Amino acid sequence: MEIKLAKDLDESIREKISALFVEAFGRELRIISTDASTLIKAFSHIFVLDYFYVGIIDNDIAGMIVCVDKEHYCTHHNKKILIKNLGFIKGSLANMIFTKYFNKHPKYPVEIDDKTGSIEFVATNKKQRGTGVASSIMEYIFSLNRYEKYILEVADTNEKAFQLYKKWGFKEVHRIKQKYAKIMGIHHLVYMVK
Repeated sequence: MEIKLAKDLDESIREKISALFVEAFGRELRIISTDASTLIKAFSHIFVLDYFYVGIIDNDIAGMIVCVDKEHYCTHHNKKILIKNLGFIKGSLANMIFTKYFNKHPKYPVEIDDKTGSIEFVATNKKQRGTGVASSIMEYIFSLNRYEKYILEVADTNEKAFQLYKKWGFKEVHRIKQKYAKIMGIHHLVYMVK
């Protein structure tokens, strides 16, 4: 597997990242649309490629992880493009969701400084799950030594991810109870630091 920063690849990487994003987070996105191809097309413009590390096997994205500092965002959406691809109502809904949840930093309950990297959008292609793709990308990010500390948030119901993060050396530092646990299927957001 080859690990690259997405900005160093050609523009076709946007659609590949979007496809993996929709595959990995499609359950949460079904409020916008259940049609994966529509979502892929609508979202391919939103990713700030400077922060997406991708693992590539046979010209396919095997996995991705974002590592971003407190001064920058890893997504930047365009409302007009969302509406063009999703229609006015669903495009406006997508715009509200991206504005509220994506175009800002997670509200970490611990102090974040310029020596802290935020880990986001950890995803592995279905064909590659369980093969160590995410671990290889994370080890690569750690080897760059850009940050002294790393932080992430994970849903308490995502037990596999929680255990993987513990394996990588992350320790739980805080939990925040979620208001709409039954609707969202998440009881707490768990914050972990390495």
